[in-house]
Amino acid sequence: MAGSVNKAIIMGNLGRDPEIRTLENGTKVANLSVATSETWRDKNSGERQERTQWHRVVVWNENLIKVIESYAKKGMKVYIEGQNETRKWTDNDGKDRYVTEIVLNRYRGEFTMVDRPDAPDSSEGDPRPPGGGKSKDAGGPIDDDIPF
Repeated sequence: MAGSVNKAIIMGNLGRDPEIRTLENGTKVANLSVATSETWRDKNSGERQERTQWHRVVVWNENLIKVIESYAKKGMKVYIEGQNETRKWTDNDGKDRYVTEIVLNRYRGEFTMVDRPDAPDSSEGDPRPPGGGKSKDAGGPIDDDIPF
């Protein structure tokens, strides 16, 4: 195969507060649980149906972990770009176990907070963390100078 792409993109809600751990070597890692949902109307009954998928997300990027640690809370809507990775291990009973996760490595991946936990109505709030630039209500255009 000439090339391949391993990219996972999800936007959903944090199912719990992020878990931040420090490994023995001092490296930090963040573990997130993100729910994505789809809804539809049943053709026969007309009732609204919903299906939720849960995604494990592992973040190794130190700068993203600082943002997650400071601002991310249960229920917050987030946008995540990473890659799918499957880990294998053997449990205490000798059985092989597998888990597939979306991984944001040290220098790759994206984590964006779509709403803030302190915003009364996330559809009206500035989607960036406090101090993240001008909001749409700041009285002027957002300064989007591109450095090239």
